[in-house]
Amino acid sequence: MEQLIAYYYRLLEGYSQFGITRYLYDEINWNARLILIRGPKGSGKTTMIMQHILRTFDDKSTVLYCSVDHIWFASHTLLDLAEYAYTRGLTHLFLDEIHKYGNWAQELKNIYDSYPDIHVVVTGSNALDIIQQTYDLSRRCMVYKMQGLSFREYLKLEGVADLPAYTLEDIVSGHTEISRDITIRQHIKVLHHFERYVKSGYYPFYKDETMNFQDRLSQVIDAIIFNEIPAVSNLEYETVYKVKPLLSILAQQNPYTLNISSLGKSLNASRNVLLKLLDLLDKAALIRRLYAESDDCGQITKPEKILFDNTNLMYALSPDAEVGTMRETFCASMLAKGHPIAMPQKGDIVADKKYLFEVGGKNKSFHQIANIQNSFVVADDIDMGYMNRIPLWLFGFLY
Repeated sequence: MEQLIAYYYRLLEGYSQFGITRYLYDEINWNARLILIRGPKGSGKTTMIMQHILRTFDDKSTVLYCSVDHIWFASHTLLDLAEYAYTRGLTHLFLDEIHKYGNWAQELKNIYDSYPDIHVVVTGSNALDIIQQTYDLSRRCMVYKMQGLSFREYLKLEGVADLPAYTLEDIVSGHTEISRDITIRQHIKVLHHFERYVKSGYYPFYKDETMNFQDRLSQVIDAIIFNEIPAVSNLEYETVYKVKPLLSILAQQNPYTLNISSLGKSLNASRNVLLKLLDLLDKAALIRRLYAESDDCGQITKPEKILFDNTNLMYALSPDAEVGTMRETFCASMLAKGHPIAMPQKGDIVADKKYLFEVGGKNKSFHQIANIQNSFVVADDIDMGYMNRIPLWLFGFLY
């Protein structure tokens, strides 16, 4: 236990209560007794927890942070940790990497029921599905999902400007005035910053100068494939090792129009295995599946298109990706926070079953979506919007 405590204090010394917090910080009900924060590796979950500890607790000895992949847990349980905390007057436990602990859901339920004075915050892989783990725990736990940096957050982290987020309704109805305010009144060269953001601005660790960004991102991808996915699935390692070749195939033609038969032949994998892998990759925030809009009977078809989860991943796995793919990937990545999206019959993306978007360059026409209500062209390479033509970068202000 002394090792865990020493590790906690050493780690705490490396953080500051000051500085920028992620958008999710103010959305979390920190008073809840059990909180689960899911998010892609490298999105800043640990930093956010440390900021909360530093800002909230005058007496740091009433709190304990630890990563559950620490060697201490090789011979101890979460229940052992809770009993130690209870008998020594600790009130809050912060547990990182919960997906690496085998019986986490059951033991968290036991802690919740047996130690009502202890508050627990856990973080884990995006691939964690708490509802599938146990219904009882899902009723006790408040679950939050963290995205990578939005373009708005990136500008704040870069010291360019601290600007507000806008709702999708704000953007579709007032994008001309919003974009004019940002680019003209506040003199921000958004296109210059946007070009950098789409290649290396989604993950907060881009600020870490001790390691090359692409090398760090490659490590994140490997950790998700070989550590996180096996931890939340019962896949054999022979199947897990098909993930990288699968991503390579998807990267060669992205957005990828799904062809299960062709993929199966290329990877020597059955349909069920491929669908399982795609599901895990989606949940782990490596890819994003776009389904066709439901028909009048509410029937959903198989995924029609596959994008990478964000543009940084896209360029890491496909450095020569087409700019059109980047545009669609970025738009989907930003919209997916809080908005159900699908692949429409016409156009590129439909959000909230209401707003239809055709994504393209600055000269993109309305031809494909002409005369459709609530339809918009989302155009790259423009500073300001006009009428139903919205600047692509502005979707980076949705959170």
